[in-house]
Amino acid sequence: MNILNRRALSKPQQRSRRWLWLLATTLWLLGSCSKPQEVVTLRMAHTLDQEHVVHKAMVKMAERMAFYSDGSMKIQIYSGGQLGSERELIELLQIGSLALTKVSAAPLEGFVPVMKVFSLPYVFRDSAHLWAVLDGAVGQDLLAALEPVRLKGLGYYDAGARSFYTTAKALHSPADLAGQKFRVPNSQTSVEMVQALGGAATPVDWGELYTALQQGVVDGAENNPPSFYLSRHYELSKYYVLDEHSMVPDMILMSQHIWNQLTPEQQGWLEQAMADSVVYQKTLWQQASDDALSKVKAHGVEVIYPDKTAFIQAVQPMLQAQQGTAVGDLVNKIMAVQVAPVAVPANIPAETTPVATPVTKTTTPTTSALTGGSDE
Repeated sequence: MNILNRRALSKPQQRSRRWLWLLATTLWLLGSCSKPQEVVTLRMAHTLDQEHVVHKAMVKMAERMAFYSDGSMKIQIYSGGQLGSERELIELLQIGSLALTKVSAAPLEGFVPVMKVFSLPYVFRDSAHLWAVLDGAVGQDLLAALEPVRLKGLGYYDAGARSFYTTAKALHSPADLAGQKFRVPNSQTSVEMVQALGGAATPVDWGELYTALQQGVVDGAENNPPSFYLSRHYELSKYYVLDEHSMVPDMILMSQHIWNQLTPEQQGWLEQAMADSVVYQKTLWQQASDDALSKVKAHGVEVIYPDKTAFIQAVQPMLQAQQGTAVGDLVNKIMAVQVAPVAVPANIPAETTPVATPVTKTTTPTTSALTGGSDE
């Protein structure tokens, strides 16, 4: 019966049926093919020179993001303060006009008061203690504390220890700070620290500091060795005093608004890329710090290694004043963190360090060396 019915179809009907079959097949094939995936581009900005290890770590982060997402996500980096100062970049994140940035933890106390714990002097015993804190519960709680101000804390980069440098007067003890004006970041705690040591604190924007040193607006400033070198402040400074009064990490922040727009899978890729870049940045940091000290010495800067005892004693009232506050509670938790000894395999020399994989620079335009270093 079916055969008879098929034979009874007219030629137009047969052609129509073939066209319907072809159309259905075509639609099925089109539906089964995935549509071209739109590439998500995240803009990331910072205030550093492209030679800074933080910039190189960000390039690594962009590379890993492209890898994990199979090219469906990319990070576009703007260096050298092209999009503004650190505070301005934070504000761009808050309104969702920028996706990612790196800032020193110091100015964040203006947004989240407990962040002042990072600017308090001599809270961290050494680098190992700092990272035990940052990688532990306290560090994670501080990242979470940013959420109420529309910021997502992704993690920390190493920024070493901050020390004073001066244009004319050597510093060997707090008494030598008397009568000297020191540039500080936009942090009330940093102002109080310089005052506790006997100096006068003068907030100056990082991009204006070279001129301020040159014109005598300030007699000195403080920062880590790579920032001191890359900013070329060594050209105007005769002394670098390694008092190492504070260890203020850099923080990688994201706009909470943009973070919420990502899928869980995309968020996971970003977190993986961030974790990879942290390992890479820490690998580069110590070598960069050692190289910077060697280079400023070669340019005639006298590097002083003072007895820190008097410096530590001079700032104790600052720490005592925090007792009974949320910041004081954090200080107590930080002080209580113990560093587990690192076991070194018998067949690997203790001084062995990982060899970093070279990275390719982004095409971001090179900026003036005067904008190098940490914005804060």
